[in-house]
Amino acid sequence: MHAVGNFLADITEWGWDDAPARRLIFRTDLPRAQRFLPRYLPVDADRKLTAALSDSPYRLAADALLVQRACGLRIGELLDLELDCIHEIPGQGSWLKVPLGKLDSERMIPLDEEVLTLVDRITATRSPGRPMRHPRTGAPADFLFTHHGKRLSQNAVRSELNRAAETAGLGHVTPHQLRHTYATALINAGVSLQALMALLGHVSSQMSLRYAHLFDSTVRTEYERALNLAKSHTGPMPTGRTQLPITDITDGGWKDAPAIKSRLAGGYCLRAPAQGSCPYANICEHCPSFHTDATHLGVLAAQRVDAHDLAEDAEKRGWIDEAKRHRTLVSRLDALIAQSETA
Repeated sequence: MHAVGNFLADITEWGWDDAPARRLIFRTDLPRAQRFLPRYLPVDADRKLTAALSDSPYRLAADALLVQRACGLRIGELLDLELDCIHEIPGQGSWLKVPLGKLDSERMIPLDEEVLTLVDRITATRSPGRPMRHPRTGAPADFLFTHHGKRLSQNAVRSELNRAAETAGLGHVTPHQLRHTYATALINAGVSLQALMALLGHVSSQMSLRYAHLFDSTVRTEYERALNLAKSHTGPMPTGRTQLPITDITDGGWKDAPAIKSRLAGGYCLRAPAQGSCPYANICEHCPSFHTDATHLGVLAAQRVDAHDLAEDAEKRGWIDEAKRHRTLVSRLDALIAQSETA
């Protein structure tokens, strides 16, 4: 679609006789690119694969894959590492200098003692020889991964990865999945987006954000907060079969029930939260036809106490509309009690 659109734009600019008189392809005509999450290895699979590589008899290729997993390198960057790739910086520890790669940029990755030991073992395992021509610069270079006078090939690394994955009982695994696994582990550990970009050699935040979308701590926190709030609203799940509305409340305990409640003249109403608020609750007291006098002051006063308690209960449970309804009833009862006392 892009090629056809560019072609039509070019022939229009060139003034071809067959150029269309109007624009034919618009941005909305372009299909949306699929956005897949990075395919990382789960923790148990990562451990099994690492164990299989550690026990491999093909040490050079296996150690190369262990370095890739430990540093999050692309396979091209991995095989382009040179003998002097380790840099000791006073007060800052050891760093791995990653050569120019896919995005034509160099970067430095901090190393721990385990990776330094691994690089020392590679240095002892590799086959020393004369410097070889660098495919990018043409200058002679001492590559880290050499075997019998030749550079370790991508096919050799992929073959060793397939062998180790089969030994570990895993399916097909690609070298780039080791890079995804490295980035995912950093995200799970709480590394910042800026640090992740530097470690992976990304030039735009959108590239690193793919990993941030895997395990978004904000999404998880909001999910747990909402879940806890929902559980607090509905209360504990009943152990047996419970009828709706709830009828097994003992005397005096109905106001504490995890249900939507209303005070009636001769008792009370309990509704499960799933049923929602009753549209007829407390309707009589607000009706213009409702009349009362001083002989009903005791009932009205008791109803006001209950309405006030129910409003506080609803607010604690997060039932804002219920709390507002009870507060409105309290105001109405105050007015009715005042009228009854002056009558």
